[in-house]
Amino acid sequence: MSKNISGFTFIKNGLTLGYPILESVKSIDPICDEVVINVGFDDKNLEKDDGTYQYLRDHLKGDRYVFVKSWWDPEMTSKGLILSQQTNIALEKCQGKYCQYIQGDEALHEKDYANIEAGIRDMERNAELEGLVFKYLHFYGNVDAILYTQRIYRREVRLIRNGLGIRSHLDAQGFKTSDGHKLKCKQIDATVHHYGWARKEQVMAKKVTAMDKLYKGKDYEQKEAFSYKRIWGIKPFKGTHPGVMGEWIKAHKNDVDVLSLPLNFGRKDVRLAFSDFVENLTGYRIGEYKNFKLIE
Repeated sequence: MSKNISGFTFIKNGLTLGYPILESVKSIDPICDEVVINVGFDDKNLEKDDGTYQYLRDHLKGDRYVFVKSWWDPEMTSKGLILSQQTNIALEKCQGKYCQYIQGDEALHEKDYANIEAGIRDMERNAELEGLVFKYLHFYGNVDAILYTQRIYRREVRLIRNGLGIRSHLDAQGFKTSDGHKLKCKQIDATVHHYGWARKEQVMAKKVTAMDKLYKGKDYEQKEAFSYKRIWGIKPFKGTHPGVMGEWIKAHKNDVDVLSLPLNFGRKDVRLAFSDFVENLTGYRIGEYKNFKLIE
């Protein structure tokens, strides 16, 4: 029998690069009937990884977890396309009528489960709806600071209707139809907590290097070492974190206090600051890129 809600995700070198992948899976688990986990390997024989595959197998027991192994082709390094490829490998294994996506550095908050389930009920009533749009919190430098500015997306599709040929798009930020059209969606009052930039500085440097190679080629070398800076748009975070993130936050706490660093503000940030001022005043984001079309 087909399941109703499938969770799906992908990961590679999750342990080495400090991803909260176990916590990500656990954060969607309560609303899913199954979770598909695609783990990447360095070789075609699917034998070489950093231990992430076995780590997840040891901690996620039962038939509800569907594990997939995949090879990350080092030649596929244009525009981060391998990220959508790996997302789609997991998506293709989903049996559910609806599919809840989570990336390996994201987590859902338990307080939002009811709103997500209400959104799915809306999709049941309205066959035109193809997805649900979630709000975002992007942590930067540490888990007590967020980055909120036009420079970074404030919302994205994270739940889709299965069986329509919907595919992950470009570098896996969002989804589109098989013929490239934007999804018809409803925005819900649920927030993805994104911890992609909230690691210890030395671990973050490894992650930045790994991601650069996915976009700029396997032989790309950074000209300078990564370090956190207080860039425009960083604000204190006053809310609560998903319960599943508690132990990860303790283990990965960053000693750098980004909010206390001098503000790195250049000429290129003036236009950004103006756009953010307009958004704070009106709620409208100038020139916002959206992979979706919001409908009633």
